[in-house]
Amino acid sequence: MNSQLLWVLSLLAVTIFLFVSGKLRMDVVALLALIALVLGGPLTLQEATAGFSDPNVILIAALFVIGEGLVRTGVALQLGEWLIKMSGSSETRMLVLLMLTVAGLGAFMSSTGVVAIFIPVAISIAAKMGTSPGRLMMPLSFAGLISGMMTLVATPPNLVVNSELVREGLAGFSFFAVTPIGLVVLLLGIGYMLVARFWLVTPTQETTPGGVRRRNFHDLIRDYKLAGRARRLAIRPSSPLVGQRLDALELRERYGANIVGLERWRKFRRVMVAVSGTTEFRAGDVLLIDMSAAEIDVRQFCREQQLEPKILRGDYFSGHARDVGMAEVALIPDSALTGKSLRELAFRSRYGLSVVGIRRRGTPIAGALTDEALELGDILLVIGSWKRIGQLKQQSRDFMLLTLPEEVDEVTPAHSQAPHALFCLALMVAMMLTDEIPNPIAALLACLLMGKFRCIDMESALRAIHWPSLLLIVGMMPFALALQKTGGITLIVDGLMALAGERSAHVMLACLFVLCAGIGLFISNTATAVLMAPIGIAAAHQMGLSPYPFTLIIAIAASAAFMTPVSSPVNTLVLGPGGYRFVDFVKIGVPFTLVVMVVSVVLVPLWFPF
Repeated sequence: MNSQLLWVLSLLAVTIFLFVSGKLRMDVVALLALIALVLGGPLTLQEATAGFSDPNVILIAALFVIGEGLVRTGVALQLGEWLIKMSGSSETRMLVLLMLTVAGLGAFMSSTGVVAIFIPVAISIAAKMGTSPGRLMMPLSFAGLISGMMTLVATPPNLVVNSELVREGLAGFSFFAVTPIGLVVLLLGIGYMLVARFWLVTPTQETTPGGVRRRNFHDLIRDYKLAGRARRLAIRPSSPLVGQRLDALELRERYGANIVGLERWRKFRRVMVAVSGTTEFRAGDVLLIDMSAAEIDVRQFCREQQLEPKILRGDYFSGHARDVGMAEVALIPDSALTGKSLRELAFRSRYGLSVVGIRRRGTPIAGALTDEALELGDILLVIGSWKRIGQLKQQSRDFMLLTLPEEVDEVTPAHSQAPHALFCLALMVAMMLTDEIPNPIAALLACLLMGKFRCIDMESALRAIHWPSLLLIVGMMPFALALQKTGGITLIVDGLMALAGERSAHVMLACLFVLCAGIGLFISNTATAVLMAPIGIAAAHQMGLSPYPFTLIIAIAASAAFMTPVSSPVNTLVLGPGGYRFVDFVKIGVPFTLVVMVVSVVLVPLWFPF
């Protein structure tokens, strides 16, 4: 083993360790590894940075924008309403339709995005049907992962494997090359989940004699223990608050008073005004206040600030539901908000909403929340204008909107641009099916058309691109070339040949699947595909066989991340809403991964002969 190969393997081991430890962001680790490959000598600067000009990186970025356009136009939510209508009261029909819909939509956009969209849909479906959300959440995540096996553009690992074939001078896969295998896996997954769902019952769902109703303000008030905290207070002309800005008063720090709304007279009528740190108070304003500190004497607070108590109709602002909204949100994996407090984030100033409750591991946190560090899995109850709550959907890099109460039906308008978004998606797929227009160009044209039809604006498009994922791909691509130049791929392939090469090509496929699935437990499926694709091609060449079945098995194995809740962001997203434990994914995911392996090893050579 030469010194350059030892350097690359050591660097790869350190990179995997940092991925697993989570001490640094994965994209930062990948870029540091890229730098180390140049400084250590295995690669030149041009070789290490070639990933920045890779057409597939442009394609993946464009697909993020396409997916955001589908989100903003409400296509997925309309599908959710259709699901509820079509399934009626049958949980079996609902599970089948849900998995088919998620896998179908995920074939053309990010599986993580699709699952994030459908989590609140599945929660509302479970409530309507009187079943536990846990019965639908894992089928939802499995369908999201299986969607990566449906088309060439469904997931980055497919594009990475395809790019490696093209780099070797071979023709890439067609748009639907993986689809037959994906359809078989999807049908098996549906059948498997129809049985496995009975192992996923959680006792947390609330039932009523007429079934389970959708959650409303009163349910959220009860779940977060907000009863008795609301106050409606008018500002007298002599109040020291008059003429002051909210962020200068420190009312939360001094009194535990969190102002969530403001009533003000405008043109002979009282209207609700959105509150931010720069809001300046006037005499006659009526404040809607959440008093989170139980030890504060409200009467003394009113005397000191010259406030007049007013009648509050409805428990905790439920009588103001048309103007003041509530919603539950959860942090997504890799959110920049994790580990920071609401004060550090300036949450109200940034998002125009107030956090009035946090549930951690199913239990609401008592007392003031401003200095509470947020953790992955926390569910936040926010309150403020419905417009601001709707804008949280655009913060998909940090949040997913988990639950909207039934009161939202009275204020949420229908999205009018959904037909245009569907047209753009259909046009993109049609262009990709031809050999005349390259896939990245087809995706870019669809993005521009979505902008033309006002499905998405430039600011939202830039926010939709998940830059950490792109940097992770760009940073990990040089490892494959470094292993090839230093003899690392030859070493790995020789080991595989010693293990399986003398037996049969099917055994080699199984070994590649196991190796890929095993590595995928520790690093992202995209990084796994980057490392494994050249190994699969080299193994095929050494055995004198076609590289297509070997690379296709790697793409499928990279998507088969069913075994743990941390093996894919898709699984992590459903962990909290489904009420799952780590062992739930192991007992459900491991058997199904073995099923996928057997099916793939048998069917892939039939579709792409050796």
